[in-house]
Amino acid sequence: MAVLRVKFTKTKRDKLAQVLWILNWISVVTGAILFSLGLFLKVEINKRGELMAERDIQYVPNMLIAVGLIACAINFLGGKICYDCVDTTKFLRWKLIMLPYIIFTFFFTFCVLVGALMCYTMRGELDESLNLGLTEAMRFYKDTDTPGRCFLKRTVDLLQIEFQCCGNNGYKDWFQIQWISNRYLDMSQKEVMDRLRSNVEGKYLMDGVPFSCCNINSPRPCIQRQITNKSAHFNHDHQTEELNLWMKGCRQALLEYYTHIMQSIGLTVLITWLFELSVLTGVRYLQTSLENVLRQGDPNSESDGWLLENSVMETARTNLNIIKSLGKNNHIDTANNGDPNINVPSTSKAHYGPDNMPPKQIPVAS
Repeated sequence: MAVLRVKFTKTKRDKLAQVLWILNWISVVTGAILFSLGLFLKVEINKRGELMAERDIQYVPNMLIAVGLIACAINFLGGKICYDCVDTTKFLRWKLIMLPYIIFTFFFTFCVLVGALMCYTMRGELDESLNLGLTEAMRFYKDTDTPGRCFLKRTVDLLQIEFQCCGNNGYKDWFQIQWISNRYLDMSQKEVMDRLRSNVEGKYLMDGVPFSCCNINSPRPCIQRQITNKSAHFNHDHQTEELNLWMKGCRQALLEYYTHIMQSIGLTVLITWLFELSVLTGVRYLQTSLENVLRQGDPNSESDGWLLENSVMETARTNLNIIKSLGKNNHIDTANNGDPNINVPSTSKAHYGPDNMPPKQIPVAS
């Protein structure tokens, strides 16, 4: 019994073909949108690539770009097919192509769904990449005179100002690294030397943060040195004062930024998947109804269209039997030590072997 059988008249088939032609061209536009979204996400990731660890997080934008390009090509071909299917005689040129086209498009729509789900599952890998990348960037913040790292100070400062954040997880992260280069430390001062000697690794650590951590909404001048020393500043308590420095860590700020982008893209891709699936369903109805018209021999007659000619279980059983038969045809009989030619009779006249040697000719004396 056919699944979701629908009866079509000649008028309904023509209208279905015309509507599908329009929908396929709309799908070409949605494919271009997917391509643009993938390109946008790739640019946004590369824009702050120096703040991320070298991990493979480009697979999501790359897949969106590929899916967008394939969607444009598939739906362009689908539009041409549906346009020709208005005329039953022109359908003959696409008759052998439509079923492979539908099967390929079905698997393609599955890839679109995978792309939508990947946008929601990328958060964990992005979080780890930001955590490692920001830690490295803060560690090299002071290396303004080192080739390849001289730009990191500017990058980190712009990041903290733009996203109103400080440190990796918070402003106290700056307390654990030396972010002032030794070239700007006066080694003749006892305080500087004592601080360097007090650290096992010889680093100049202090309870201070860069200027870019200062909150512009603070009513008082920014306190960025001796933050934890209550006696160093009048009427200041770093544990209760929230307007002095940015409280949010940059990893959280960037993660929220990218998560918002990926969720918006994921929703768009999901809607595109549903739209592609509906267009594919219409193409399947058009194909089956036109094939039934050809069987009847009357192009103006009514015909049935369906998604599956038999039930789901019967279709699955039939396809499984086809796969099994293909496997049997490619199977080599290993009953005789795996030699497929062991029972093939020889066409040669002589059958020589160790126990079947040809008789030697004894010369006759003349």
